[in-house]
Amino acid sequence: MIYLDYSATTPVDESVLNSYIETTKKIIGNPNSLHKLGVDAKKLIDAATTQIASILGVKQTEIIYTSGASEANNTAIKGICLKYQNRGKHIITTKLEHSSILEPLNYLKKEGFEIEYVNLTEDGKVDLDDLENKIREDTILVTIASISSELGIIQPIKEIAEIVKKYPKAYFHTDITQSIGKEKIDLSMVDLASFSAQKFYGMKGIGALIKKENIVIEPLIHGGKSTTKDRSGTPPTPLIVSMAKALRLVYENFEEKQKKVKELNTYLREELEKEYITINSPKDAIPNILNITIENIKPETMLHALEEKEIYISTRTACSTSLESEAVFAVTKDKEKASHSLRISISYKTTKEELETFIKTLSKVRNELSSLYEKSH
Repeated sequence: MIYLDYSATTPVDESVLNSYIETTKKIIGNPNSLHKLGVDAKKLIDAATTQIASILGVKQTEIIYTSGASEANNTAIKGICLKYQNRGKHIITTKLEHSSILEPLNYLKKEGFEIEYVNLTEDGKVDLDDLENKIREDTILVTIASISSELGIIQPIKEIAEIVKKYPKAYFHTDITQSIGKEKIDLSMVDLASFSAQKFYGMKGIGALIKKENIVIEPLIHGGKSTTKDRSGTPPTPLIVSMAKALRLVYENFEEKQKKVKELNTYLREELEKEYITINSPKDAIPNILNITIENIKPETMLHALEEKEIYISTRTACSTSLESEAVFAVTKDKEKASHSLRISISYKTTKEELETFIKTLSKVRNELSSLYEKSH
């Protein structure tokens, strides 16, 4: 099997899984309970939270545990907009965002909020001049992902934050799901940030929202006591402990890991260009993600043809509900590219031998499918 869909989800690191299993077996108490078993569980969560806060450069009190990035994004967006709607109902975002950003915004639009999309430069980055022009006194939220999940475009988060800071009624939220483990990100200027452990070799079902402590939000989930008043529910001790471990491990030997990924990305680009395959990701995109277009072949057809060879890539993001990639169209302005795009996402665990096999197989399958297309037309 050759797995090239790491941006959709990553395999769980064995030692992370072991942490989860050991904690599940040994720490059985509810961390909200007052007895010794509960106290032991709370101590473990506190230790994990301290580690996560240290790695990300935030305060322990600023971490809200969620079921993943989708819940974190929903909590951030709805939490801010419902709490501060008396200040204004103007929201700014981009066409590159994940569905867990765009769908909550569509919901809020039905509730009377105004959603405005900032222009992008030719390489897919936020047009900072256009952001300056679009942001207003009644803007309450700017939500822009640090890295596009489909194209790997890295956004100028610091510069965006500086613009938003000029407007004290506005908050800046960024989805950093594709950044964790792929780059070192400075959250000092960000008001809210979302991520999920399954993207950095952690367990599925756990993520977090970083919310700066001076910000008040309307909770998405109401109920009993938890690690924070902003999200009710029994804290999942094993998942939290395992996420802290996954976060620590992914940043070990980080420069060495990313050097390998960059080399693999360069090789992949060069080989695909020899096959006259269109590359949609800009050259300064994160090296872990490479978006391509193969004309005249439906992306689903190519995906399943490769799947038969036990090679796994993706079309759009795994959570997308659209038939074509809105993100690719937003950057390329080309419907053909957007409707025939494929995403290859690699990792430091990927080998050059795997990519060699992938390219040979892709070329062979493409020729076979192209022949069928020509015969049918």
